[in-house]
Amino acid sequence: MNDILALSGVAQAALIRDRKISAHELFELHVARIEEVNPRINAVVETMPETEPLPGPFSGVPFSIKDSIEVRGTSASAGTLGYRHAPKSTRDATLVARLRAAGAVPVARTNLPDLLFAFESDNLIYGRTNNPYDVARTSGGSSGGEAALIASCGSAFGLGSDAAGSVRLPAHYCGIASLKPTSGRLARTGHVPPAGGWIEMLWQIGPMARRVEDLRAMMSILLGADGEDLTVVPMPYEGVKVSELRIAYFTDNGFAEPDAETQAVVEAAGKALGAVHSVPPGVGKSYELEMMLLGADGGDGVRAFLRSIGSDGTHPLLDGWLSKLEQFRTDVAGLAGYWSRLDQFRAGMHAYLTQFDVVISPVSSSAAVPHGTSIEEKTFRGFSYTMTHNLTGWPAAVVRCGTTSTGLPIGVQIAGPKWREDTVLAVAQRLEEIFGGWQAEGL
Repeated sequence: MNDILALSGVAQAALIRDRKISAHELFELHVARIEEVNPRINAVVETMPETEPLPGPFSGVPFSIKDSIEVRGTSASAGTLGYRHAPKSTRDATLVARLRAAGAVPVARTNLPDLLFAFESDNLIYGRTNNPYDVARTSGGSSGGEAALIASCGSAFGLGSDAAGSVRLPAHYCGIASLKPTSGRLARTGHVPPAGGWIEMLWQIGPMARRVEDLRAMMSILLGADGEDLTVVPMPYEGVKVSELRIAYFTDNGFAEPDAETQAVVEAAGKALGAVHSVPPGVGKSYELEMMLLGADGGDGVRAFLRSIGSDGTHPLLDGWLSKLEQFRTDVAGLAGYWSRLDQFRAGMHAYLTQFDVVISPVSSSAAVPHGTSIEEKTFRGFSYTMTHNLTGWPAAVVRCGTTSTGLPIGVQIAGPKWREDTVLAVAQRLEEIFGGWQAEGL
């Protein structure tokens, strides 16, 4: 692998500005890398033709996009049969357009689960994406193609989306960094399927990269309302010193106990920052609350959407999700009860942040799992750690801080108050400095 490909996007942009490599040469290096690794990991569903980069902070740097985010001149399949032959988009999604305006160049669209509903990236159109550290294991979902490609240096950074952990779990499984921003922070215009309904409060589009410095640089570019996604709140983006923060950590939410290696990595991260061990009250209810909100109609809304777009078949992992949602079916009075419990949960978590500025925790209960096993009950419950911050709406980042005895990455999750992406990314960068972050070894 060319050493240039392992650099951050910020560093690659500097090489272009210093005329040590041309934008064309850098693009060709990434295309060649995709051709080299994709037969093994199956992360890319489409490689895009080179375009002339605009001037800007990322001028000439290639980036990738999850196949549920629109890119002008391409089709977003969302991994589902009903969109297999969708017409080509006539414009970029807002965040893609902003990266282009900053000079970044789209290089690839990446794989995902059927209609984004799985913690693995496997669908009936393109098949499954493999973990670059162990192809017998999943890269995670739903932004698993993004994570696998970025980890393998096929793109510098990219965009995913997250309703229950979908940018954070793949980052953890593939050893890269990612951020789920505050709910209402970034415009979701151009996502497939679009925002809407009572569950739209749970999800955001988020940046993914090998290095935290790219996440920080991307956020300054992606911020701001677009006049179309009316949920976006134009809040300021600030700066913070890690040494001034009150940091808590916990290794077990009391609902899904992580394995010993995961707990040891999270504890090491917390202690490295002088954090206090403290479990937020009620955090063990995260799984039930997330599934209540997603499954109040028993999954009927998802089934109706699939019918409306002509999906005449669904992947077994999506079927498994729908089966789990069926258990939480309720009526209008029940939904009101669900909402009341969510309000109580969020109020309790907000009160907790009067004591702390940042909370460090596991991303899930283990490192990357074998293909097809993410839907198993014990493993599925382990995704409750990321669900917590879809419910709170807090920003949450992931960065690699360790490795299993078998060579798989282990990330930790860093969460903080609404609108304080600066805080969680500052802590993530400090942990990256201490523990090394992404590693090419083992790829």
